[in-house]
Amino acid sequence: MSDDRTISVYDDRAADYAECFAGRTDAGEEADVQSFTGRLPEGGTVLDLGCGPGHWAARFRDSGYRVAALDASAEMAEAARAAYGIEVITADFHALDAEAVFDGIWAYFSLLHVPQAELAIHLAAAHRALTEGGTLCLAMKLGEGEGRDELGRFYAYYSEDELREKLETAGFTVLGARRGEGKGLAGTAQEFVVLTAHA
Repeated sequence: MSDDRTISVYDDRAADYAECFAGRTDAGEEADVQSFTGRLPEGGTVLDLGCGPGHWAARFRDSGYRVAALDASAEMAEAARAAYGIEVITADFHALDAEAVFDGIWAYFSLLHVPQAELAIHLAAAHRALTEGGTLCLAMKLGEGEGRDELGRFYAYYSEDELREKLETAGFTVLGARRGEGKGLAGTAQEFVVLTAHA
């Protein structure tokens, strides 16, 4: 995550976030999961990077994958443990320093809290952490610039072309993209893109 103010919002609203997003998927999200897991080896290792209340990590675990989960919010980590028995590493994205460990990294609406000046650093770290040919799912909101939402969370916005370029610069090959529009915790509808890429 980007800063203490953003983390504080997630600490304060962990239960609300879980109520909004855990336990439900739409057709688009289901397609994202299938695009991601369809490239993973049976019993492979997955990192849920910015796991929130743990629902995706639990989904992957229950599908037979070995799962690690990381989130900067202590309250989100506790929600994941309480609801799903997921043990979360409570740290920010800079804690990702593994090399060739994960078959897949699920960065689903998490790296959008990173300042634009730092995104390349985190994408490079994700590339290093993946095994050769490993898969990254990156979901980001579309737009321009940086700023805070109505709840005070920091966001960085990109075009799809910008994200594709940044992924390619980090060493990824983009396999596909899905665009959509949805409401987040703040209740405002925003366009987003979900990119699947391999290392």
